[in-house]
Amino acid sequence: MAVLPRIAPILASPGPLPPPRADALWSAETKYDGQRAIVYLGGDGSMLLRSRSGADITAAYPELGALAAHVPVPAVLDGEIVVLDERGHPDFARLQPRMGLAAAPARAARLAARDPAHLVLFDVMFLDGHALTGLPYTARRDHLRNLVAAGPRWSVPASVPGRSRAALELTRERGLEGIVLKRLDSVYEPGTRSRAWLKVRNVRTVDAVIGGWQPGLGRLTGLPGAVLVGERVDGALRYLGNVGTGWSEHERVTLARLLGVAADDTCPFTPPPPVPDAHWVLPRLVAEIRYTTRTRTGLLRQPVWHRLRPDLVPDEPA
Repeated sequence: MAVLPRIAPILASPGPLPPPRADALWSAETKYDGQRAIVYLGGDGSMLLRSRSGADITAAYPELGALAAHVPVPAVLDGEIVVLDERGHPDFARLQPRMGLAAAPARAARLAARDPAHLVLFDVMFLDGHALTGLPYTARRDHLRNLVAAGPRWSVPASVPGRSRAALELTRERGLEGIVLKRLDSVYEPGTRSRAWLKVRNVRTVDAVIGGWQPGLGRLTGLPGAVLVGERVDGALRYLGNVGTGWSEHERVTLARLLGVAADDTCPFTPPPPVPDAHWVLPRLVAEIRYTTRTRTGLLRQPVWHRLRPDLVPDEPA
């Protein structure tokens, strides 16, 4: 492989949509729920994949190696590795078994045959002996589109300037995580969390029934560290996951008292979740939980406590 510069990925900052008057300064791309990868292409058919931390993950994704034959010059690209579901949406639950298999190529190959990965390429930082990090985003995108044509296991996502609200709404309608906004004039800043790249997630809420809790540690000893929540499906309380962030100290203390009153020896979830150190409660409390997406099995991703809903009564089993 040609000698290529080691480049750390730029990181997006959480942020809101820009005000309408500034919308024309930004371009929106779909935010993909996968594993970040810097792609080193030697121009001679060789390829090296590095994770966000810099680890070599090439062997974990053997099906992506065919990209190297389609890029005839040395290049360093930025992208996201995903596994797509039947709708063409990223499914993190299908990707997760592939992560960490760089030292187990035989198992990676078996999983690749069952759930092949897809590489979404959204930037180019080095091309044919020239650093492109100092070029504006629009120029780098032009180089990327000219360099890489869509293939069976890779693609270049659409970039939509000046339509951030419409782009975010479209991802919400399609059940996707959100968008990444990139300033049209921004340079690539390796290894920094830049304000020129903003990730805007779709926030969803669910009124979830509290069925248990896990004790906190350290200064939270004796208080709930996380609550276990679910929702009624066909009369049964189905487990949605645990929620351990978003509380104020006052809410945590109040909740501890309410959970103590509702204590019960029986797990209310069907089927019971494999949660260590769980304390079960009668499913009588309802909380509003914010989250980004759901996994294939229905669990909440990135759930955050929003508020207790004393005005709501959980549905009784049918």
